[in-house]
Amino acid sequence: MKLKVLVILPMYGGSLPVGRFCAAALKNRGHLVEVFEAPGFHSAFSALRQVRVSSSSLEHLENSFLQVVSSAVLAKVDFFEPDLVLAMAQAPLSRQALKRLRADKVCTAMWFVEDFRIFSYWQAFAPYYDIFAVIQKEPFFSLLKAAGVENCLYLPLGADPDFHRPLELASLELKRWGSDLSFMGAGYPNRRRAFKELTGYDLKIWGTEWDGDPVLAPYVQLGGRRIDSLECVKIFNASRINLNLHSTLDQDQLVKYGDFVNPRTFELASCAAFQLVDRRELLGELFDRDEMVVFSDLKDLKEKIDYFLQHPEKRSEFAHRARKRVLREHSYEHRMNVMTDFAVARKGIGNYDQNRASVLDELSPELRTELEELTARLGLSPSVGFEDLVHYIRQEKGRLSPLEASILFLDEWKKQYKR
Repeated sequence: MKLKVLVILPMYGGSLPVGRFCAAALKNRGHLVEVFEAPGFHSAFSALRQVRVSSSSLEHLENSFLQVVSSAVLAKVDFFEPDLVLAMAQAPLSRQALKRLRADKVCTAMWFVEDFRIFSYWQAFAPYYDIFAVIQKEPFFSLLKAAGVENCLYLPLGADPDFHRPLELASLELKRWGSDLSFMGAGYPNRRRAFKELTGYDLKIWGTEWDGDPVLAPYVQLGGRRIDSLECVKIFNASRINLNLHSTLDQDQLVKYGDFVNPRTFELASCAAFQLVDRRELLGELFDRDEMVVFSDLKDLKEKIDYFLQHPEKRSEFAHRARKRVLREHSYEHRMNVMTDFAVARKGIGNYDQNRASVLDELSPELRTELEELTARLGLSPSVGFEDLVHYIRQEKGRLSPLEASILFLDEWKKQYKR
C-alpha cells in the first residue's frame, strides 16, 4: 500500500532530525512524500522575542504567528492532497487547523517523541489527532484514552542505518572526535553530577547547556555549541566508550529507572559504537543482554568503564550485535512501516496511485531507465502517478532535461486532448 504523506517538521528541537529521517524512510518504502519545512519560519518566530513588549503581548504575537504557519500547512494540504499528515512533536499545527483537517477527512498522526511527564502540551492537542504515536506505554495509554484519544500507538525511536553507520576515520579525525569516554547531549542536572565523578578519565563532553560549571568546563568541547547529526556519527565512531545517560531534572537521582529509550541508544547501536546505557524499563524489549551493557548506579558505571576500557574485543562484540539488531528491527523504515500499516488498518486510508496511471504505463520501454534515474533524483517512487511527476518537475529549477521536457510536453498535449 503506497500513500501520499505530508511530514510536518517542528521549527526546531530534538524531533527535527527524527522527522527528516522519517521522510527519507517513507520515500525509501515507495511512498510519495512532501515535507513541510517549518524550520524556515524559525528565524522570524525568534525575532518576535526581540520586540520590546509585555509578556502577554509577546504571547499574542507568537500565537498569531503560529496560526499563520498553520494556515500555510493547510494550504499545502489543499495542494498536495495527502492520505496522511504526519506531524512530529512540537510541529506548528494549531487545534483549529487540526479540526479543519478532521472535517475534511484528512488523516492526521503525531509521533510524540517526548516524555509525557515533562512535556504536558500533549493534553491540549492529542484529542485532535486521528493517531497519536508515543515512546512510552502505561500510564500514558490510559491517560490518552481518558482524554478521548481512540488510536494510541507505541512506537519507540530508531535509527537510519545508512546514516548512522560505522565509519573509517582518519587519524586526525580520531584525535579530534575521539576519547576513552564521551557524552553527547544536553547538560541536565543528573549528568552534571555524574560526570564530575569521571574527570579522572579521558573524557569529552559534546552538546549544549553545560555552561556555568567550572569543574566540567575543561571537558566541554567546541564551546558547548550544538552538534550536528554528521558530527554525532563521527563522535560515536571515534569514542571507545559512549556514555548514554538519560536525562532527569533531579540531580540527586543519577539513574531514574525511566521507561522510554532515547534516540541516542539506537543511533549508537546502528553505528556499531559501544555504549554504556542506564537501566530503562522498556530497553529489555528492544535489545538483549548480549547486545547492550546496562549500568544501575555510579559505582556500577565506574566498574564497567574500567572493565571495558581493558577489553576492546568485548566492546566490539556487543557493538556489532547491537547493530545487527537495529538492522533487523529498529530502523526508521521499520517504524514508518508500523505507522502506515496502523493508519491504513485504523483509518482506512487508501493507495495514492490506486486510481492513477503510473508514469511507467505512459512512456515507452526504452525510456524506463531514464525515468528511474529521474524519479530517484526527485526522491519519488518509479510507480509515481503521471500528474504527481509533472507537479514535481514543475517545481524544479534550471534547465530541463530532454525527458523532463518530453513529460511536460505530454502533459500539455493531454490537456489539449481532453479539451
